[in-house]
Amino acid sequence: MRRWLPGLLLVTPSIVAIAVFVYGMLGWNFRLAMTDKHDEVSEGNFVGLENFVTLWDQKRWGISVEHAVVFTVVFVFGALVLGWLLAFLMEKGIRGEGTFRAVYLFPMAVSFVATGVVWRWLMNSSQGERAVGLNRLFDTLGLEFLQWQWFRDQDWGMAAMAIPAIWQMSGYVMALFLAGFRGVPEDLREAARVDGCGEWQVYRHIVLPLLRPVTLSALIILGHISLKVFDLIVAVSGKQIITDVPAVFMWVAVFDSHDPAKGATIASYIVLAVSVFVIPYLVWTLRRERRS
Repeated sequence: MRRWLPGLLLVTPSIVAIAVFVYGMLGWNFRLAMTDKHDEVSEGNFVGLENFVTLWDQKRWGISVEHAVVFTVVFVFGALVLGWLLAFLMEKGIRGEGTFRAVYLFPMAVSFVATGVVWRWLMNSSQGERAVGLNRLFDTLGLEFLQWQWFRDQDWGMAAMAIPAIWQMSGYVMALFLAGFRGVPEDLREAARVDGCGEWQVYRHIVLPLLRPVTLSALIILGHISLKVFDLIVAVSGKQIITDVPAVFMWVAVFDSHDPAKGATIASYIVLAVSVFVIPYLVWTLRRERRS
């Protein structure tokens, strides 16, 4: 008891808080999603998975899922590529590296709401004499063909919506990759060069394979952020169908339509989608730690 009791007493408040406010609330949400409580006054009877099935009959739900997929693909791919490129340039050694690192990481200190407010102005869809933000910049530079509807575009609006998220999170991905680059032993690189490998081959065959854990960690973090994105979407475009995602649809269902069961069902789908990213990663991490 002298070994484990002090530690147990130390972490007990955290265990209780997590059990109640995380897993307890998740259980309550799933229970609510399995009832027919479609207003704020009825008790709600158990209906099983009926809400989970009928939700797919609603056109708005299909649109929001499609938008979430587009946003996730563009955001995750863009942040990974830009973060890796910045880390690659920093790893080569530049003057004022500390300043550049601070500049690239600064967007992380800004909330998604503040980011959304700024980028809503930058991605204003007005063109010509009424253009502001990026469209005004393109007009001034004589690049009018680059003016765009941005998040108001019917086909690629969600891809444009991912740009502020990429701007905010690419610095964090850069920090992860930079730490991974610096963790690769220089002896391995020198051995590869002695064997005749060029610089690109060193990165392709030596550095990049060793960065797989870092890449996977970044993928998991970005993936779960994109699946539950809400504040950025609302700050940029509000609750519009053209940029609707499951989290926004959930807000509308609960607070505008006053349908707790539907909102809980959407929230359950979001939790399950995040679990698809997180649970395999946790299992992989556990197995990796046991092998080591």
